Amino acid sequence: MRLSLILRGLWIALIVLVSAPVAAPCATRHVVMLFDERVELPGLANLEAEFVRTLNSNSPDRIETYRETMDLSRFDSETYQTLLRDYLRAKYANKKIDVVLAVFGRALEFLLKHGDAIFPGTPIVFCGIDKEELGERSLPPHVRGVLLNREFAPTLELALNLHPVTKQFAVVAGTSEYDTRLLNWARQDFSAYESRLTFTYLTTLPLQRLLTELAGLPPHTIVLFMTFFRDGAGESFVPHNVVPLVSDAASAPVYGFNDQFLGRGIVGGSLYSSSTQGMEAAKLVLHVLDGSERLRLPLVEVSSNKVMFDWRQMQRWGISESRLPPGSEILFRNPTAWEQYRGYILAVIAAILIQSALIFWLLYEQGRRQRAEILARNTMSELTNVNRMATVGQLSASIAHEVRQPLAAIMANAQAAVRWLEKANVKEVLESLNGIVKEGHRASDIVTNLRAMFKNDVQEKTLIDINKLVLSVLALVQIDLQKHEIELQTQLDDRIPEVLGNQVQLQQVILNLVTNAIESMSSSQTRMLRIKTELSQSNRVHVSIEDTGSGIKSSDVTRVFKPMFTTKARGMGMGLSICQSIVENHDGRIWVSPGANGGSIFQFELPTVASKDQAA
Repeated sequence: MRLSLILRGLWIALIVLVSAPVAAPCATRHVVMLFDERVELPGLANLEAEFVRTLNSNSPDRIETYRETMDLSRFDSETYQTLLRDYLRAKYANKKIDVVLAVFGRALEFLLKHGDAIFPGTPIVFCGIDKEELGERSLPPHVRGVLLNREFAPTLELALNLHPVTKQFAVVAGTSEYDTRLLNWARQDFSAYESRLTFTYLTTLPLQRLLTELAGLPPHTIVLFMTFFRDGAGESFVPHNVVPLVSDAASAPVYGFNDQFLGRGIVGGSLYSSSTQGMEAAKLVLHVLDGSERLRLPLVEVSSNKVMFDWRQMQRWGISESRLPPGSEILFRNPTAWEQYRGYILAVIAAILIQSALIFWLLYEQGRRQRAEILARNTMSELTNVNRMATVGQLSASIAHEVRQPLAAIMANAQAAVRWLEKANVKEVLESLNGIVKEGHRASDIVTNLRAMFKNDVQEKTLIDINKLVLSVLALVQIDLQKHEIELQTQLDDRIPEVLGNQVQLQQVILNLVTNAIESMSSSQTRMLRIKTELSQSNRVHVSIEDTGSGIKSSDVTRVFKPMFTTKARGMGMGLSICQSIVENHDGRIWVSPGANGGSIFQFELPTVASKDQAA
């Protein structure tokens, strides 16, 4: 029983599935667009593009669009239209067309006359036709369309607001049937302005003559461009090709009524938008395709005008953007550097800011370093001066104390000798003179002992790399070298061995010699400091410091290392003496010789550790 119920349920489900309607595949709808002119004309191209886009984006079915162009401005004869009728009838004989779109009035006239023969029973939709062109004609039930609401007065008002001193309008139009009909309609709007403005109609001239007239327009004139399919000589033209010629020749700004002329030379205006006509026509076609219109609907009339301007023409005629009405659309604006290269500019600005920050940071750090170097240099200079002053003070105090007694004895013996000479006592005089000599030797011994005491250095000695010591001194005097624009040349032999000595004292020696060299070149034209280290033939570390300064007189060479001797106006005469004392205290020697190119070469040698060991 349960099994039979299950089988019955399955049978009912199968019947339901079999009897359910199968979803129909997506249908393909066929639409023919019939243009009275060539579709490559800008206005028609814009209309077609918007029509196809709106149709495909809003239809649930696949839309296949066919395009036919009549080119009636160049081929307009009864025979041609008859042949075109037969051609289209043969072409679409086996194709089911759902809707035919007539673009502009001549295409509609052709379909009203031959549509039943070409597309029997097919609904017709039209666009781009105004009320005047349609007239009072009665349309068949299968024909409906979008009426174009042409307006001319708004453009005149715009032009007058932008050019308030205008006195005349020069109206440019062709002589074709379409040109004449459009001009006649426009004149109805112009009539309201004729009481205060002069209208000159340039409509019957050959193109070249027209351009000549436009070049000589009087001041305070505005040109209004209508359409121009044929000139006064009967030659056919494409309006959008004539607009640039008119704009270039005219001595006044040119305004128009069709958006396809924007960018071709007109300043702008309240322009009829062909794209809007294409969009509204597509909406009406969609209603026809989905069957929502069982009865004939009233004609659809839309306002498709847009207030638009060409930025380049505004610049040409000095029209300020602030004077345009609100909501105006400005096209062909030359992008500013910021608009065109915004990303690059921001990247460059960011890079500059980062680099600037790095530069400021580096300058700050360099300033800190320079201040630190100056402080260290000043500190070293102060220490050097203190050391020199202390040494001089010590020497002076020691000499004054130790030599006072021998000098007192010398004075006493000399006075005694004077007295004995007065008495002519030769024996006593000799004894006094011998006493003077004795005390003189004693004073010499005191000085020698003081010198020996000065050489007794109890400070710690370590292994020293002379090259590093030279570089440390050069770091201290770098500012002075730059300040005096002195070229530095170094030739440091990295193979020289270390020496045993006191680092501070040997640094003081090099610093004194380098400082003296810098000061000696203060008035020299050529300023070069050469420092060289090498291993001498006697296996000693040899250091030479050569300058191109004023040099040392040959008569002073033997005196430069003596205390209190100086050639400087404010010198104390102790620097080289201290240097000699330090070098000799390190078992070395120091000397000076004239340089090859002027100046002086101060040199000193220090024994290496190996040479000291061998000597020991």
